[in-house]
Amino acid sequence: MDIFRNNPELVRADHDKRGIPHDRIDSVIQLDKEWRNALKGMEDARRERNQAAKGIAEAKKSGNKEEADRIMAEVKNLGDRIQSLDDKANSLLEERDNLRMRIPNLLHDDVPVGDDEGGNTQHSLHGEKPEFDFEPRTHNELIEMNKWVELERAAKIAGSRFYFLKGDLARLELALQNYTVDFLVNRGFTFVQPPVMMNRAAYEGVTDLSDFETVMYGITPDPLYMIATSEHPLTAMYMDEVIEPSLLPIKMVGVSPCFRREVGAHGLSDRGIWRVHQFTKIEQIVISHPDESWDHHEDLLTNCVDLWDSLGLHYEVVNICTGDMGTVAARKYDLEAWLPGANAFKEIVSCSNCTDYQANRLKMRYRTTDGNAAVHTLNSTAVATSRALVAIMEQICATKLMSDIMISRENKPMAHGNGLVVSALHEDIRAIVQGSSVKCSHITQ
Repeated sequence: MDIFRNNPELVRADHDKRGIPHDRIDSVIQLDKEWRNALKGMEDARRERNQAAKGIAEAKKSGNKEEADRIMAEVKNLGDRIQSLDDKANSLLEERDNLRMRIPNLLHDDVPVGDDEGGNTQHSLHGEKPEFDFEPRTHNELIEMNKWVELERAAKIAGSRFYFLKGDLARLELALQNYTVDFLVNRGFTFVQPPVMMNRAAYEGVTDLSDFETVMYGITPDPLYMIATSEHPLTAMYMDEVIEPSLLPIKMVGVSPCFRREVGAHGLSDRGIWRVHQFTKIEQIVISHPDESWDHHEDLLTNCVDLWDSLGLHYEVVNICTGDMGTVAARKYDLEAWLPGANAFKEIVSCSNCTDYQANRLKMRYRTTDGNAAVHTLNSTAVATSRALVAIMEQICATKLMSDIMISRENKPMAHGNGLVVSALHEDIRAIVQGSSVKCSHITQ
């Protein structure tokens, strides 16, 4: 609350960048004033009650029953007043904090100003754009031709936007998980598999549930939510804790299934396995000293770039603008892969520095000589496997046999012709489809 009391103009200026009104800021400040007035009223009433209680003893001692009864009635009235003010203070505090939790993080000065995703700016461009002398197939066509995915049968038992992943594509998905985890463990990250459900208190710590709850699956009758990303449980892992500074930074790579309702209409390129209700994601998490978080943000981006460069894919890094920024991040980069079937770049990675926004909500602190202070939290997708598979199919399978998409037996990258560079953790996975005949281009193999 310090910033609302002592420097509200900073929050208002940030809202101006985002193009949102100041109503909530003003309401939080007003509710805070009323809450503090209610607290002061309680303190004054308690002081009066304590003084009156002394008068009761003196009146009884002097034998003045009438005066003692009068003071006792006054004490009762003061008790009722204290209870009323306590109820009011609790209500004001709840209302104030509910509103405050919906106010977004303060943006970094280098975030470009823009109204929507059209204001995002290109940070860098990577890989060679695939060129074709034929019309490339979409991933929807490729998965149907090669029978890699069962959409209709999944819909029978779970509804739309679920799928069975089969055979060669399923093995490639597993190889991507293993390769990505190994890649990040070699860069100092600890591999963690989180729970896939969280309670409401923890979830309100990592995001604004009033906005995010519509895309989440709740568990009834238990007060739990299926996680939308492993970022959420891994960040909340240190909720209500004071961390020794010697343990910072804490770096974790998490793998989990993720669940999202994905409400709303979407385009043709979102069909198939691009936009689904359940998918696997490998996530980078850093819990950092505040002075080091911006360096860690660039490190997370470097990890993403090096990882996706190693996959041999064409993509861009985008600097997200004020109008396209969510509630939690102070600055965010996206990686967007080129999808020939859609003739467009589409998001595959989000890389965010959330500064102390989540830490304050989760009461995550580190110990200092001047008391405890909020840590900074950062997160970045490494690979959302279903989207990576789409990029691989559309950029590489459009011109290669699946047998050209190789993975190494020795847990290190291996290029096969111009095919995908992938690594596997297990010796028994040497190639995705050595010797199989699959249809990856306009020519029937």
